[in-house]
Amino acid sequence: MKKKETALVAERKIQKILVANRGVTAVRVMHTCRDRKIPTTAVYSTPDRLAHHVFMADSAVHIGEAPPAESYLNMEKMINAAIRSKSDAIHPGWGFLAENSEFARMVIDAGLTWIGPRPDVIDAVGDKIHAKGLAQKANVPTIPGISDVANIDQIKQWMKDENIDFPIMIKAVSGGSGKGMVKVESKKELAQAFAKARSEALKSFGDERVLAEKYIERGRHIEVQVVADFYGNLVHLYERECTIQRRNQKIIEEAPSPTLTHDLRNEICFTAKRLMREIGYTSAGTVEFLFDSPTKKFYFLEVNTRLQVEHGITELTTGLDIVGIMIDTAMGKKLPFKQSDIHPNRWALEVRLNAEDPKNFSPSFGTITRLQVPQGPAVRVASGVYEGADIPPYYDSLFMLLMTAGADRADAIRVMDRALSRNLRVEGVKTLAPLLLSIIRHPSFIAGEFSTRFIEEQLGELISMFKEKNSEDEVLKIAKYVAEISALGPQKWM
Repeated sequence: MKKKETALVAERKIQKILVANRGVTAVRVMHTCRDRKIPTTAVYSTPDRLAHHVFMADSAVHIGEAPPAESYLNMEKMINAAIRSKSDAIHPGWGFLAENSEFARMVIDAGLTWIGPRPDVIDAVGDKIHAKGLAQKANVPTIPGISDVANIDQIKQWMKDENIDFPIMIKAVSGGSGKGMVKVESKKELAQAFAKARSEALKSFGDERVLAEKYIERGRHIEVQVVADFYGNLVHLYERECTIQRRNQKIIEEAPSPTLTHDLRNEICFTAKRLMREIGYTSAGTVEFLFDSPTKKFYFLEVNTRLQVEHGITELTTGLDIVGIMIDTAMGKKLPFKQSDIHPNRWALEVRLNAEDPKNFSPSFGTITRLQVPQGPAVRVASGVYEGADIPPYYDSLFMLLMTAGADRADAIRVMDRALSRNLRVEGVKTLAPLLLSIIRHPSFIAGEFSTRFIEEQLGELISMFKEKNSEDEVLKIAKYVAEISALGPQKWM
């Protein structure tokens, strides 16, 4: 560890935190800040001036117009907002600038506390080629592939030399979240897929470099949550399974994984610890793996140097506050627990409520005219909206995370069914709720038998399970009651 980096965090108290994000992300961080009695500053673009996170913060700073480049991705405006609001620390949440090492350095150079891993670590694992090399150095299994591909001839030669068959996956070297990832089924698709991956990579991350890898046909997505301080203490908080995805983006996560045996769980978790120790990781981070169910082998995918969207289910199973741990380590505190203290004792499930058409995933933006938020035992909600709020078309469509917990997986699914089917009501925009409900009721999901292709393969059946419901249902129900009372007088149910 470098002395300079230690000095940045040793004995440093945080007085006020600027949350460099919006929506669900910003609100989640602010909840922990309220628990710690740490004031917060919100930043907002023009269309977000009445957003939930703005009302929740102790102060708010306007940072620009709707396009992210003019607001939430503008590093100079973020730093200036922190200084203007007398904030002495910045938490980036997830998305936007969360894994931007240049921004992390700017925060530190401005004399502010960066709540996240060191910039050099973000650099080291932010590049997939370099990260894969670090994984191999730490003796972590990696997917067979070819790095830094300049043309499709290199891919063809690699497939010939290594006896690799289609399908393969072309991925952006920088970034994540499923962007810049294209599955290639045949040789005739190769040129178009290569061009598409490079175009998406350049648009999303400003870096058109791509790599190619063997496609794991029945893969399952397993990730391990790790937390570490600046004193060499590093602990894993066990795994999450994030296999249910659409367009390479997660929509359902659970902890623990229904896929792993006890021995495999220990192996994958301690493999993640070994890698994070090798790269000198601090703060909270996640190591993602692809698990090949038929062979029972797992392969390194990437390291996420930030708070994950799905961190809440790990908090439910362990009783820990991961955002709080990030704040404490940024202040130079030691982890207050060791590996032997971590004993998950519940099953937790999370679904992502996006403002999208559940039949084709097209965005659905507008005003939420009615919002009924699920409540009751074993339910946790992380919401970025309120009734009457707008969901603008400029940003990610995620507006709520819905989590449930139970003594076992069946319990957690049962509570989620109640939350989605009986307690949730969203009007004004379309949401993924019907699809999510269909998934958790599907026999294959209940049995734990699925892969990353589950939605792709079962979409028609899942859509056929939708139960259409709208405000007319409520009107008809009321009309029925009125008719009964008018014709028959008071009823027993009254």
